[in-house]
Amino acid sequence: MAKHNSLSDYASRRFRFAGNALLQYHDPFFAQIDRLRADFEAKGTHFVSFANYDYLGLANHPKILEEADHELHRLGVGALASRLVGGERSTHKPFEAEIAEFLGMEATLTLVSGYLANVTTISWLLGKRDALFIDELAHNSIVAGCEASSAEVIKFRHNDFEHLDHLLAKKRQDFRHVLIVVEGIYSMDGDTADLPRLVELKERHDAWLMVDEAHSLGVLGETGRGLAELQGVDPGRLDLVVGTMSKTLASCGGFVCAKKPVIDWFRYTLPGFVYSVGLSPVILAAARTALRLMQEESWRVGKLARNAELFRDYAHANGLSTGPAIGRGVVPILFQDSVETMWASQHLLGLGFYVPPIVQIGVPKDQPRLRFFLSANHSEDEIRAVLDALRDLPPVAAEAHELVKKAMAGASL
Repeated sequence: MAKHNSLSDYASRRFRFAGNALLQYHDPFFAQIDRLRADFEAKGTHFVSFANYDYLGLANHPKILEEADHELHRLGVGALASRLVGGERSTHKPFEAEIAEFLGMEATLTLVSGYLANVTTISWLLGKRDALFIDELAHNSIVAGCEASSAEVIKFRHNDFEHLDHLLAKKRQDFRHVLIVVEGIYSMDGDTADLPRLVELKERHDAWLMVDEAHSLGVLGETGRGLAELQGVDPGRLDLVVGTMSKTLASCGGFVCAKKPVIDWFRYTLPGFVYSVGLSPVILAAARTALRLMQEESWRVGKLARNAELFRDYAHANGLSTGPAIGRGVVPILFQDSVETMWASQHLLGLGFYVPPIVQIGVPKDQPRLRFFLSANHSEDEIRAVLDALRDLPPVAAEAHELVKKAMAGASL
């Protein structure tokens, strides 16, 4: 009979398996960036974050702050109930209509979390006689939705649509309904899917297609309408578009777009919507204003693109690897091992650049990286300076290697 440990012991053991040994030398996570900024500026050092999703630089826009404050005093902080059973605010449906119109879809439903939008939509949509075909590098929210679904889950190689075509040709006839799920921009690698090819495959194999535009809204396309605009695809040919307000729209929450009959059905049945509180009026006001501003101040989309391309190209010029990133929004810098990645993050922080490492969660263990989120607010000097700092990165201290080596040896016991 196995020994029964306390929950604390169990949690500690699981944490060791998750890689907490890497934190023995330096813990770069959960930094209080407002305090960090204040501390650096008090010392006369410029502080720059490359760790936040503020793609279009709207997070502190005066109009957003003004509208959020106005709604706070007009409608209060929270929605106070599920919209189905407690009623909704007069601003909920107008914002949903504006999102749908902007993306070229018929209808939209908003939820309190972008992560939740994927989990509840995917898990609710399909049943035991159905199948989900997902990219092997799909975001955890997509994977979690698949794990919660009773449908069969089939993974295809990342952005390999010949492989997807092969799998569909072999297996499609075994299932009633099939949903293909991809992302507009992949959040760890900064690359995109071939949407025209996907639409051709989904139509030829009688499948449905869902595109997660979390990192591509406001980023891809001349006006920031996402992957469909960038690649010249009629969005009406997509079955589902899921996204978030926590990135370009400078607030938080999620949404799902589809044909009107689908959203009408979801509005009364989708568990993550029906059993969750409605979106806060304050958050809604911020996101709605950001959506308007990204259209009124359309220069921001182009500025972001130029910044991201400069980052990618200057990184290459300095011998740094950005993997398959196309140079939009998310661009990683890849490293040889986790210790070097942690060391690089610590070195940058000492110079006033905040870029937490990605070493154990979300990427393969042999592909650690610093993930940079570019913004329209970043200057060319800031971009060049942080990459110069990485180019001139000193060798990892022997002390760091030794501490982590000892900690990892203890974790394996």
